[in-house]
Amino acid sequence: MYIQKRSLRFCGIFLFLIISLLYFSAKLLLIQFFRSDHLAALAEKQQNHYLTLEPVRGAIYDRQLRPLAINVPVYSVYANPRRMSKAQKDAAIRDLSALLDIEPRPLREKLSRDKYFVWLARKIPLELTEKVRHAKLKGIGLIKESKRSYPNQYLAAHLIGFAGMDNRGLEGLELLFDKYLRGEPGWSQILRDARQRELLIEKGFIPPKDGFSLVLTIDETIQYITERALDKAFLKSNAIAATVIVMDPKTGEILALANRPTYDLVNFDFSAPENRINRAVALVYEPGSIFKIVAASAALEEKIFKETDKIFCENGSYLVGGHILHDHHGHGLLTFSEVFEQSSNIGTTKIAQKMGAATFYKYARRFRFGMKTGIDLIGEVNGTLKPPSQWSKTSIGALPIGQEVTATPMQLVCAMASIANDGTYMKPYLVKYIKDTHDELIQSFEPQMVDQVISPETAQRIKVILQGVVDRGTAKKAQIAGMAVAGKTGTAQKVIDGRYSANRFYASFFGFAPVEDPKLAVIVVFDDPRPNHFGGTVAAPVFRDIVADALKYLDVKEGGG
Repeated sequence: MYIQKRSLRFCGIFLFLIISLLYFSAKLLLIQFFRSDHLAALAEKQQNHYLTLEPVRGAIYDRQLRPLAINVPVYSVYANPRRMSKAQKDAAIRDLSALLDIEPRPLREKLSRDKYFVWLARKIPLELTEKVRHAKLKGIGLIKESKRSYPNQYLAAHLIGFAGMDNRGLEGLELLFDKYLRGEPGWSQILRDARQRELLIEKGFIPPKDGFSLVLTIDETIQYITERALDKAFLKSNAIAATVIVMDPKTGEILALANRPTYDLVNFDFSAPENRINRAVALVYEPGSIFKIVAASAALEEKIFKETDKIFCENGSYLVGGHILHDHHGHGLLTFSEVFEQSSNIGTTKIAQKMGAATFYKYARRFRFGMKTGIDLIGEVNGTLKPPSQWSKTSIGALPIGQEVTATPMQLVCAMASIANDGTYMKPYLVKYIKDTHDELIQSFEPQMVDQVISPETAQRIKVILQGVVDRGTAKKAQIAGMAVAGKTGTAQKVIDGRYSANRFYASFFGFAPVEDPKLAVIVVFDDPRPNHFGGTVAAPVFRDIVADALKYLDVKEGGG
């Protein structure tokens, strides 16, 4: 009996061992053949710490290699929640919420995650970095990164744009050339022990490739001169908005571009979206009398008129297609040149009527209205220019004086700068070249001729007429002592609810100087200035202030040199 009980106990134990062996063998086979990849990956993740190495974003410089956008070293705060006890997490929440001015709730949520790594605060100021380091919080660490910095804050904001927290471009040149500026991240693989402590043993390393840098056509000093003059006039004019573009008419290089309202590149998150619109290329308006240069150029190029030809301007009232066209001041007989000096709507319409709609349209297209300039900026629009097949009976009295046509300030400055450049239209551009961290050239951009819009002889004749506009006509406030200046004013009624407003206007002025050897071509546009709304009163003085100071800076005097 005793032997039988022992035999049963032995069989029971043996059976238990056999079942256990089979169970663990099955478990081992399951792990080996079905879960091996998952467990190996888990072990790899626990033993290896992959650290992404952020590249340094390329800088943006002006034409004199003065920095407009750079990267500065900063630190970011991270945590390893898996290594932290509840008490350590509570201490971190309490101290970091006070040090970094962060609500406890988001910190608590991040520290509750079952992860080895979470960001708590990105790219904090250096003074806060020291405070976090001195707090010596368990499970909390600092990683060195870089942050985009804009030394001049507001200067050239609509050109430069900005980059986000991850150093990726979000606006302006920062976005358009992001693939060059961003660079490529690297990585470092560091071994860790079972307690997730780094062993300072580097298993693998690929260095980051820093981004390339942009060198612009912009001149920081001319940009400052432009924005200073614009700020002063913008406040005085009570306008809704304003734009100024300064261009080298011989090369197409943009030397300065500014819009108002503007925004702070350092604190772009707090700016209104409408303040970030680059009005120079993204918004259109009816140009008004500036557009009369197209009719003047076409009439002289086609030999339909001479400067001395007399045109009767109907004493201020003229019927066109059942609509009465008016001049601001009534005129009788004016010479061809005087029509543009005095900005006569009636005289310009009569010139256009004699040349015909097809000829006028051909030259408007030659000046590239209704098409993009191709400048290296995001958001450029076409503007509108109707073909003669879509004209109404009154269009022949509207388009030549800058109505029923829309254009951006960039289109206007390029078209009119071709007059200063002996009839040659140059493609506008902002980036001179791209270079690497060793100052090796990656890509360069050269001046590019687009078209010969009118002959050099016709361009010279138009220059004389435009000089008369400044000397004797509607743009006397653009005069610069001791220097010959050429230009054209524009005062255009705004279209409100499908009708031309009687008291809301665009005031503009285009000009270039010195006339004999133009170095600068400038357009100035104000949106709804009050109470003065004439281009010659509001916009021309801004041109004068910018060009006078910019040419002093460039050490240019009449006659060159």
